[in-house]
Amino acid sequence: MSKLDQVLILDPPCDLRFKGPFTDVVTANLKLKNPSDRRVCFKVKTTAPRRYCVRPNSGVIDPGAAVNISVMLQPFDYDPNEKSKHKFMVQTIFAPSNNSDNDSLWKDAKPDDLMDSKLRCVFEMPSENEVNDVEVTRAAPVINSMKTEPTVPAAAADDTEMKKLQDKCKRLQAEINKLNDENRQLKEDTVRMRKMPPRSDHMTSNSTSVVGRETSAAFLPSLLVVIAAIFIGFFFGKFIL
Repeated sequence: MSKLDQVLILDPPCDLRFKGPFTDVVTANLKLKNPSDRRVCFKVKTTAPRRYCVRPNSGVIDPGAAVNISVMLQPFDYDPNEKSKHKFMVQTIFAPSNNSDNDSLWKDAKPDDLMDSKLRCVFEMPSENEVNDVEVTRAAPVINSMKTEPTVPAAAADDTEMKKLQDKCKRLQAEINKLNDENRQLKEDTVRMRKMPPRSDHMTSNSTSVVGRETSAAFLPSLLVVIAAIFIGFFFGKFIL
């Protein structure tokens, strides 16, 4: 009796290609599709079991269904002069409708009931342009994180500076209010002095002194108001921009 042809459709059908650099795990994907109207058991084997990790390495595929298999090559020192001799075999068998024990199914299977397909492993090194693209892709998240990280301390610094400026504005406003009160008191004293008749040169001298103090006091709050206005304008302009 001749051996049965493979019932599953394999994609890729012949080669499993692994693209380096091989300093990290490299994964190749294998798709198994069942075009028949029967359930099919499968098992994936390799000639180098220590070099590969296969998930899943066995199972059952329902009629019309498919399964994706990940074949992971472990890191190794690649030698371009060494040709790969690694191979994989996909072994299959029809699953009886009354049997749910796959282990006993494979153990009791007859050689004529087994179907298999072989795939060879091909190692490829990327071109120089592809290597550069990979390095740029890996570096992009690092660059983006470096750009975004300073925003948090900068925002905190802005909040601290704003609070300091607000405190300065409050102190300036308090000083202006205090000077306004003193100026108002001086004006009241001046009005009261003017209503009194002049008695002597000493009184005239005092009046002149009071007027001078009034003029100085009136000028000082105005100057402080201008300075405060410039300071507040600079403060709001800085943070709005």
